[in-house]
Amino acid sequence: MDLVDVWPAFGLTLRTPRLELRPVRDDDLVGLTDAALGGIHDPAVMPFAFPWTDQAPDVIGRELARHVWRERVGTTPDGWTLLFAVIEDGRPIGVQDVRATRFAVLRTVSTGSWLTASRQGIGLGIEMRAAVLAFCFDHLGAEAAESGAIDWNDRSLGVSRHLGYVENGERRVVSRADHVEREVLLRLERDAFIRPEWSLEVAGFDDAVRAQLGA
Repeated sequence: MDLVDVWPAFGLTLRTPRLELRPVRDDDLVGLTDAALGGIHDPAVMPFAFPWTDQAPDVIGRELARHVWRERVGTTPDGWTLLFAVIEDGRPIGVQDVRATRFAVLRTVSTGSWLTASRQGIGLGIEMRAAVLAFCFDHLGAEAAESGAIDWNDRSLGVSRHLGYVENGERRVVSRADHVEREVLLRLERDAFIRPEWSLEVAGFDDAVRAQLGA
């Protein structure tokens, strides 16, 4: 018996032409902390609902670890979050998450992500989102994917539109210092997914993972 027998999702790997995505393990936390401390966004604005990047450098690593562990321990077939470490040339450069509630019934996922600043602007954001969408639509059996971004976040909105998402309403959200912002909500139906030219390689997706995710 090994760790994958105990926690089947640890065996899952998604591969694209430039990236490998795998559920975050504790060994990835130091590299992910370094990636986060390298900067993610302009400090003058806050793209996240929880302003975790405003924390002191020594706190960011601890809170990142707490977040990973909290999401992992909360995984059940009725509600789960997969936090994929995004690996480029053996180095963690960000996180792509996929989450769902009552997936077996709703067949809907939502996504979020962050990418270290030095690797932005070269299409990796599109590649990592396309990877999890292809996995969810073609392997998990999802019928729709949802996302959202603050209305000034052109890069995130651009990734969504590039892949076929359409606007699906808006809502008011609070960012740092009780500042109210407008979040654009987006939705992508499976048949509307604008697929990349490459094919996703999936390893480690078996009946045990299906059961763990209620699929």
